[in-house]
Amino acid sequence: MRKSFVLVLALLCYVSLTVHAQSIPVGAAGLEDYYRRSQLSGALDSTVSFTIRPLIPSMAFKIKDMAYPDGTEVRYNLLNASAAGISKDGRFKWQLLPMSVMIQANSHHPYGWNDGAMLPAKGLQTMLTAGVFAEYGPLSIQFKPEVVMAANSRFDTFNKDHYDVITARYYDFYNNVDLPARFGNDGITKAYWGQSSIRLNYKALSFGLSTENLWWGPGLRNSLLMSNTAPGFKHLTLNTRKPISSPIGSFEGQIIAGRLEDSGYGVLEPEPEYFGQPLYIEKPNDWRYLSGLAITWQPKWVPGLFLGLTRSAQNYSNGLNKLGDYLPFFSSKKQAAAAEAINKRDQRNSYFMRWLWAEEKAEVYFEFGRNNYSGSSSDLALEANVSRAYIFGLRKLFPFGSRKDENLMISAEVTQLQETEISKVMNLDSWYTSKNIRQGYTNRGEVLGAGIGPGANIQSLELSWVKGLKRLGLQFERLVHNNDFYYYAFSDSQDFRRHWVDLSVAASGEWNYKNFIFNAKLQGIKSLNYQWYLFQAPDQPYMTPGKDAFNLQVQAGLTYRF
Repeated sequence: MRKSFVLVLALLCYVSLTVHAQSIPVGAAGLEDYYRRSQLSGALDSTVSFTIRPLIPSMAFKIKDMAYPDGTEVRYNLLNASAAGISKDGRFKWQLLPMSVMIQANSHHPYGWNDGAMLPAKGLQTMLTAGVFAEYGPLSIQFKPEVVMAANSRFDTFNKDHYDVITARYYDFYNNVDLPARFGNDGITKAYWGQSSIRLNYKALSFGLSTENLWWGPGLRNSLLMSNTAPGFKHLTLNTRKPISSPIGSFEGQIIAGRLEDSGYGVLEPEPEYFGQPLYIEKPNDWRYLSGLAITWQPKWVPGLFLGLTRSAQNYSNGLNKLGDYLPFFSSKKQAAAAEAINKRDQRNSYFMRWLWAEEKAEVYFEFGRNNYSGSSSDLALEANVSRAYIFGLRKLFPFGSRKDENLMISAEVTQLQETEISKVMNLDSWYTSKNIRQGYTNRGEVLGAGIGPGANIQSLELSWVKGLKRLGLQFERLVHNNDFYYYAFSDSQDFRRHWVDLSVAASGEWNYKNFIFNAKLQGIKSLNYQWYLFQAPDQPYMTPGKDAFNLQVQAGLTYRF
């Protein structure tokens, strides 16, 4: 009887309510890109840059429920249960977050990026996530863990028929970055904190501890410094929740201080030897401290224009000796030389631009970055192409059909990470690798920035039909794998036939129905010279095919919104 009385009192303390301050996870299927498309069509505030994410739609766009941004949707209570509540005094609020399941399978070898906690693995894998958001005054707590189960099936890694010297050169490169070919020999089940955070919020500012995935920069397929390719990492964050107005325009920003983790795996399985000596060099057993900064400015004189910069630096924990090591972007910049001690910092930065033309329903964007940048303006002016990477893209909506929100959308993006200076290639100075921090710019064995990885280039073209939250599209891509390693390993043979190039076509879509959002993708990938392997017999013509492979990737997901 007493338990029933307490339960009744608890129920009386709550009424149905939508809580308004939760973030929309980076890469949220069917939702995150809807907001950017809506801004493109002129339906949302044009002063929000979309270059520092995750976003908080209630703050940035005054949308009451981030999971239901389309005001024409009818909301159903399919589970016949309360998904939100507020205490009688109005100070404590809570709401269930969308729960989702994502399934992915690769038939031949790992492929794909921007998938958060999912592994680069062959075979079937599944990710589950659900959560709750609570708010009490300025304190907010978002708990949204993720569970990943991967078959991690065996596949052909770096070809054992390569000459031993080529295998040794492979280790020269990948000993300076934590990118294992395969995450062990068994199936994997892992649980992560996922898109969780605890914060103190005041007006446009927020400070707290988070494990959410971050995205910096204007790119859609890639970002030079921060993307959702790797699992989220623990970090302190001070960030804006919406643009802050000033006499010269509005600003958005974020400062982070985080801890990066190793994968715990080597380069290949098993690790080979060369002249009786192991090729794999153990990486230092010390955790890495990452500091980062992102700032975006929207000049009030040029509506729709966003200018910004990002910077990151990482040290081993035993190299944190002074304030400048914790906040290096407030100290003098210094380029690390190859001969310096291993605990010296590894740093990179980028400058970007996004220009939104709301009247034309179009946008163009660009990001230019330097690897291990010295901070010298003369260095940048004299050798702008050295250690550089860039992303360029555009997107446009064309009216289609009778409805105002029905359009055809064309998107194109180019990412170039390949080093242009041969001396840098031969010295193994590539994006995301480091001789000072030998795990490179990674977390748990995946790149923090552009998911295509060191030395890679990609060109993407997508044509889609969009209507509200619904989208159906075709995507065409050409991916060149790690050309820096290719030139390092094969430059003496002058064999241009060995480039590892993926040509792919994908059909994808998202579809909302009642409380559900369905998403799916079917992609066929033709890998030319898979793992850079080509063998020419004496009686074969010069232009003989290499070891080609075909990979079929299937993705399917379901999200339930309360």
